[in-house]
Amino acid sequence: MQNSVSLRSVWHRYGPNSSEWTLKGIDLDIAHGELLGLLGPSGCGKTTLLRLIAGFERPNQGALELQGRQVAGNGCWIPPERRGVGMVFQDYALFPHLTAWQNACFGLHRREKSSKVTWLFNLLGLEGLEQRFPHQLSGGQRQRLALARALAPSPKLVLLDEPFSSLDVEVRLRLRAELAGVLEACDASGVIVTHDPGEALAVCDRVAVMRDGALHQCATPQEIVSNPATPFVGSFVLQNNVIPVWPSSEGELSCPLGRFKNRIGSSAHEQSWPSEACVLVEPDAIGIVSDPRAEASVLGREFLGDLWEYRIEFSGMILRVRCPIEQDLMANERCRIALKRGASVTLLPQRINLIHSFV
Repeated sequence: MQNSVSLRSVWHRYGPNSSEWTLKGIDLDIAHGELLGLLGPSGCGKTTLLRLIAGFERPNQGALELQGRQVAGNGCWIPPERRGVGMVFQDYALFPHLTAWQNACFGLHRREKSSKVTWLFNLLGLEGLEQRFPHQLSGGQRQRLALARALAPSPKLVLLDEPFSSLDVEVRLRLRAELAGVLEACDASGVIVTHDPGEALAVCDRVAVMRDGALHQCATPQEIVSNPATPFVGSFVLQNNVIPVWPSSEGELSCPLGRFKNRIGSSAHEQSWPSEACVLVEPDAIGIVSDPRAEASVLGREFLGDLWEYRIEFSGMILRVRCPIEQDLMANERCRIALKRGASVTLLPQRINLIHSFV
């Protein structure tokens, strides 16, 4: 079956005189029926990519296909209204002077209105709210209505731009849990923009991680968690610590927190060692002990219910460390810091797991 979306070497920048590219050589396929997450910090290009798929922006280079049909690039341009794409915005974008029913029916042919919108209202839990105006609905109901309006014309692709970010926690969790099932019922693919790693990993079939206009990794949530491709994916998505590592004279690999057995053989020589080499270390793989003579210092802490998450300044780095609540250190307190014995870390760029086995 053909892909729902295909992007080939897509570059984009705002204005012909701009020297900054907002998208840099994006290659991406989205399968039919798939829910893909575009994940990254503010300004990374994820909303620009969404707008380009919708047809609100044009690529400077590269090509875009929807359902196997080229819609942009190489002299081709299909306007948004002819792409068969539904759009759900963060701020709902509902007409305040129309009822919920009228909003959902907007733009539909008369013969399509009754049966399709009735079915969507039942699917999305909006039955009984047909005659209410947007200001008479809760935030969750308004977002459901926005989704109903996007799905009413039967698009094959629905684009969602941070649709849950303004909702309270309970409603957000409920709606995002229902999203995949709603899209499947409508035989539609989806692309959701989010800056929340937990949301992307929980909801999406695959996650595309972006930074500064570039695609760092596109994989299933399980693959990203078990095998992050770059230090940025490890730090932003998994909240891991990124720590430099180098070969030692004893044939081991060393970092400021400890040493590892060499699992990469003869390639671990100082002359050929890549300068970007690092290990990704989970916050609970590090141990700290109060010690007024030690180098490390507590910058602050956050209560996580059954854990403290400390911010520790050590060797020019700021590290996340999670400890039991019984381990109670205060701000500015000095402490010793080291990897726990047996801790597993990921070596990049080789993407090899290492076990800390030295005291």
